[in-house]
Amino acid sequence: MKIVREVSLISVGNFEESNDWSIIRAEIRDAISLIVHPPGTSSFTINPTKHGNGVKPIKDACTIALRDKFGWSLETSITYATRSPGKVDATKVIDNYLFALEWETGNISSSHRAVNKLCLGLLRGVFLGAVLVLPSRKLYPYLTDRIGNYEELEPYFDIWRPVSIEEGFLAIIVIEHDRLDENVPKITKGTDGRALV
Repeated sequence: MKIVREVSLISVGNFEESNDWSIIRAEIRDAISLIVHPPGTSSFTINPTKHGNGVKPIKDACTIALRDKFGWSLETSITYATRSPGKVDATKVIDNYLFALEWETGNISSSHRAVNKLCLGLLRGVFLGAVLVLPSRKLYPYLTDRIGNYEELEPYFDIWRPVSIEEGFLAIIVIEHDRLDENVPKITKGTDGRALV
């Protein structure tokens, strides 16, 4: 699988220039590049059936690689004061803070909630940095119907950019298939993410 765009949505302080971000970005890039389909190949080829491929197995492949190769924690419970916005797909501890990664598996409303959750973590000082991974518009038609995607979310970036924080970083990473082939099997919802790494 390939990354086609990386957008720094919020960058306050010097985290974006830090060694911590260099390491984390390399780990995320590596985990995404390890996602292959069909299993056992060296690239990510998707069956171009409209809405024919599940998203969760693709996300699982990335988060499993982050955990197994780089020691990230998965499905981390987060609490902001007395309320919990739910779990975060993957986190890594940096000093006394967390770096969070969310991989979009829901619709565009879910994408908005994911960015809001990450922004709230920055506002509350729980996250030092965060990344949301989204499919591109080119990948979008072949995934679960109405999956959130970069091109639909991008017009709203100006809402989140002015978030008032003392320090923090939020990036959007956009992913895409390497090739299309109607002869490869579809990625079904029951596919084990481990098979795609």
